[in-house]
Amino acid sequence: MKAAPFPPSQRDLNPGEILDGYQATSLLEIPELAKATGVARVFIKNEAERPLGNFKVLGGITAAFQAMKRRVAASSTSGGCPVPLPHLVCASDGNHGLAVASAAQRLGVLATVYLPALASLVRVKRIQAVGARVVLVEGTYDDAVIAARTAAEHGGGLLISDTTSDPLDPVVRDVMAGYGRITDELAAQFEALGHIRPTHAFVQAGVGGLAAAVAVGLRPVMAEPARLVVVEPGNAACVARALQQGRPVRIEGSLETTAEMLSCGVASVPAVKILLEHRAQSLLLDEAQLESGRVDLQAFAALASTPSGAAGLAGFLVASADPEKRQEYGLNADSVVLMCNTEAAVEET
Repeated sequence: MKAAPFPPSQRDLNPGEILDGYQATSLLEIPELAKATGVARVFIKNEAERPLGNFKVLGGITAAFQAMKRRVAASSTSGGCPVPLPHLVCASDGNHGLAVASAAQRLGVLATVYLPALASLVRVKRIQAVGARVVLVEGTYDDAVIAARTAAEHGGGLLISDTTSDPLDPVVRDVMAGYGRITDELAAQFEALGHIRPTHAFVQAGVGGLAAAVAVGLRPVMAEPARLVVVEPGNAACVARALQQGRPVRIEGSLETTAEMLSCGVASVPAVKILLEHRAQSLLLDEAQLESGRVDLQAFAALASTPSGAAGLAGFLVASADPEKRQEYGLNADSVVLMCNTEAAVEET
């Protein structure tokens, strides 16, 4: 696939025209789960229904198209002949890279996705199947982030990152704005169900972008106590560490977890800022609890997912089963709880 020879029109670079073609994902009520956990109502937003099978498509498409629009605008105001569009670069554990690769395919440009060397082969193949080049980086996701940023800084392409140390980074801002489509849909869906107002949201986190988007978009329509609980693997609890210390701090170690999409060692600065402002709480899970979440999601909601996709549910189940945690997170018989299934099951080949 060759780079587009000339910049496309502004209409061609409108991510809204693509995203508006996506149907709202289902909001499922699970009465059996509410009864089993001693709360009033339980809802699961099924992001596995998105194109590419996960919520990351919303952020990757939005950010890539907006970044390209800014690049086209900058080149058109500088005078001279039109220049070819740059190719896209990103780091990923899998899903963000797939979204950026898909955006590049739509734009007619190349994409290079940096993945940690231990990324699953099926995720590598999915990215390659949409025309992207994959570079495997020794180390963790955070090492892949550094490699992608370094490549972009040395002329290796336009960086489309979903994490940053810059609180004003426009690309990461656009990624989280893309995730905001989820809460726009939720607000309309809860309204249609009779002005329901959730009291709790248990949201899984890698670098924290989704949880931050939920905080911004959902908290205004939540009822008291309006608790946002960020669920992470105990082996990769970068958001929890950031909430404790008031700033992102890199976690050392392999970050090895069965919830591979959550295997991140440094939280994103803009996400942490939002989560601190909204007084988000943290909940850490061990590997057995993460795996149980996937099994329970299938059992209660007939949804096939992964330990990453079902981590929010896993966190809620752990919290609801422990009297001390119920008190810590304000769960009671009147609670209305929301989780997201963030990805479809990924079949190994």
